[in-house]
Amino acid sequence: MRLEFLGAAHTVTGSCYLLETLERYYLIDCGMFQGSRRIREHNYDEFPFNPANIDSVILTHAHVDHCGLIPKLVRDGFQGTVYATKATCDLAQIMLPDSAHIQEADAELSNRKNRRRGEEPIEPIYTLQDATDALEHFVPMPYETKFLLGDNVEVTFHDAGHILGSAIVEILVTEDTKTTKLVFSGDLGQPSQPIVKDPTVVTGADFLIVESTYGDRLHQIYDKETALLEIINDTMDRGGNVIIPSFAVGRTQTLLYYLYNLWKAGRLDGDIPIVIDSPLAINATRIFMRNFQDFDEETIQMFGQSGKMIDFPQVRICETPEESRALNSSESSQIILSASGMADAGRILHHLKHNLWRPESTILFVGYQAEGSLGRRLIDGIKRVRVLGEEVAVKAQIQMLDGFSAHADANQLMDWISKFQDPKPAKVFIVHGEAQGQEALKSRIQKECGEEVYIPFRGDAVKISGRASEIQLSNIPEVSVEMEMEEQLREFDAEYRNLRHKVMQLAIRQPKTMEPLIKAITKGFNYMKKLFAPFNI
Repeated sequence: MRLEFLGAAHTVTGSCYLLETLERYYLIDCGMFQGSRRIREHNYDEFPFNPANIDSVILTHAHVDHCGLIPKLVRDGFQGTVYATKATCDLAQIMLPDSAHIQEADAELSNRKNRRRGEEPIEPIYTLQDATDALEHFVPMPYETKFLLGDNVEVTFHDAGHILGSAIVEILVTEDTKTTKLVFSGDLGQPSQPIVKDPTVVTGADFLIVESTYGDRLHQIYDKETALLEIINDTMDRGGNVIIPSFAVGRTQTLLYYLYNLWKAGRLDGDIPIVIDSPLAINATRIFMRNFQDFDEETIQMFGQSGKMIDFPQVRICETPEESRALNSSESSQIILSASGMADAGRILHHLKHNLWRPESTILFVGYQAEGSLGRRLIDGIKRVRVLGEEVAVKAQIQMLDGFSAHADANQLMDWISKFQDPKPAKVFIVHGEAQGQEALKSRIQKECGEEVYIPFRGDAVKISGRASEIQLSNIPEVSVEMEMEEQLREFDAEYRNLRHKVMQLAIRQPKTMEPLIKAITKGFNYMKKLFAPFNI
């Protein structure tokens, strides 16, 4: 068999892996690329395979960076089945049409500009009709139940604890009397998070494909409810709004859970409006309630066995664009939860446009922000941004509450990986992460588990027979450049870290050297900026 890495390889998004057996072709995920413009442009690329040849798609969960290109796959000839858990199938019913609406709206906006420039029109990545057609291919499968794909492939979904319906995918492939067990982590959740269950422990695999979004970071352990309340109260005292870019599926529901607990305990002022301004989040919340059988025990106790929403009187829902726009003319302070979570699209952009310039408001991020996204730039301290075609000064408080993430951190990833003992993986493939996090996780797996680790680039593949494997390097030209540049930057990073350690030790041992050291660092940094100025970076 052969496994090819076509997305989420040296990037966080675009999850897509092509599994080729002796008889058939399968995709594990078919997700959109998100983040910088260079990365997003891959969504317009032709698939590096014939979609008509794909027998099935095995989908880990409903986030668009895992499922968002399935409508394009169907439009281009895919006629097979998309297998996913019931909750994922339900969520896809709203996620894919919403994504199609964004593609159509973005294309329409670009074409208005293109017409003024005399340029050719562009087509959306896919349309609402494509998304509707794609949903006809979805078939729900329960957790912990094997199902057959052909005569030699068995698949089992285990709960990944990331969002409702998220799955770890276990695939058994039998070829030439040898059975090989592949395990794809999908997006692995944090243990002890509200609503969803903890990730399932898997005790063995021949090959493990694991995410690394937080591969070099640890979630802070603190009282999240109190930290959230402090930000809300401080902002209300200043007379501003708390604007929370929130992923519609998962994060919005978790925040509502915490806000409800604060209100129920009498800690949150019942007069502060909490506004859900995302049609997708509203519909997702309704789907969550229809799938309450997948909730963890604590949440089931809170909601009871009825699966009905708790009465939370200060929550207000914005269904229409007119209601959304009216929020920005309100004189009262409020908490607004709006998508997208990385602040790259959707109604959140209007709220940022009206609040970023206000020192009294707070923009609160509660999830991972991909490199190149507006959310990442705001967290990194950018002072002016362009929002909906208008230059806006950033004067609002920019806050980040770690620990709300739906991803496992480095220690939680290692704890999950360490359980693979029967058998231990012959090789671990690290996907879904940025270079620094992937390298950190690779180092830990090698040191703590003693396993072979490879970080694939897009287009890399591995040929597998039993537990034996052979890496086949990508022949994509841009990937070859990326690999060579990555090697150079890795050497530079190692030298920098070594120098940084020596400078820090010198300053600690000889405090009088701190001032001249700072001057030398500043001078060196300014010189580097001059060196790179011709490249406009």
